Amino acid sequence: MTKTVTGATILGCAGLTLDAGERAFFREADPWGFILFGRNVDGPDQLRRLTGDLRAAVGRDAVIFIDQEGGRVQRLRAPHWREWLPPLDQAALADPVRSFWLRGRIQAAELRDVGIDGNCAPTCDIAGPETHPFLRNRCLGTDPEAVTRNARATANGLLAGGVLPVMKHMPGHGRAEADSHKDLPHVEASHEDLSVWDFEPFRALSDLPLGMTGHIRFTALDPAPATQSARIVSLMRDEIGFDGLLMTDDLGMQALSGTMGERAEASLAAGCDVVLHCNGERAEMEQVADRAGRLSPAAARRADAALAARVAPEKIDIAALDAELEGLLGGGLHG
Repeated sequence: MTKTVTGATILGCAGLTLDAGERAFFREADPWGFILFGRNVDGPDQLRRLTGDLRAAVGRDAVIFIDQEGGRVQRLRAPHWREWLPPLDQAALADPVRSFWLRGRIQAAELRDVGIDGNCAPTCDIAGPETHPFLRNRCLGTDPEAVTRNARATANGLLAGGVLPVMKHMPGHGRAEADSHKDLPHVEASHEDLSVWDFEPFRALSDLPLGMTGHIRFTALDPAPATQSARIVSLMRDEIGFDGLLMTDDLGMQALSGTMGERAEASLAAGCDVVLHCNGERAEMEQVADRAGRLSPAAARRADAALAARVAPEKIDIAALDAELEGLLGGGLHG
């Protein structure tokens, strides 16, 4: 069980190392977890030092996340780490399920080796003809059944390797024609259409320990973005059935409005458990930490359950798994 109720935040850091000011801030803010980006990555030894220093700053084995989807969105890259196919390309295999399990398990081994134990994947959005290019080839299929199978395999591979998966972007980003990093997408589909298509992979994977919201406006449900909509968060809990820890997508994305503190407060008021702030800007993080406060009792329960799913992996023969995956992909695994 968690001995201390931490801050209701997951925060980034500025660079390759922590300075004294960052250490002191993290000690005071006590975020539940951290997230790393390319700006934080130089090589394996540096990354091991950084992840160790982040945990030392809060005095516990905090979860450290990264986006290691593959394709365009992977923060660990060659020459030190594998280059992965875009998920939608791998989904085109005749039988991709085993390959996605292998992918998740090998990724988990790479991540754990440098002290990272959370991956913001799988992407459970469904690729369609209208899906914005920023997202489309990050998807795991073009229909609910394929996305569900491939996402489950990915999540199981990560969990087997001791890495917590984060399914995203709840309750479904595939219909969005805008990039939520730059604008607030509007989706006009009916509740019924959303439920039988977009929500289905999330419903099927609702037992996973962590999920991430999407910054999307569903006009049939609520004028507010999903991240800040009490109705949509309630729908995630009740209709989709997700009782895991719910984090926001990055508060710094331009789909949201208001100050960072206001964004954090609105998201938690809607029912999100923790807020994610990624860019490492100290002044913004101070606002977020101040307005987010501590985990609610319900969020603390879900956080404990997520931590309980973070298990020590069994030893595996990575070379053998690599060879198997290479064979399944016909030589197209990585460079």
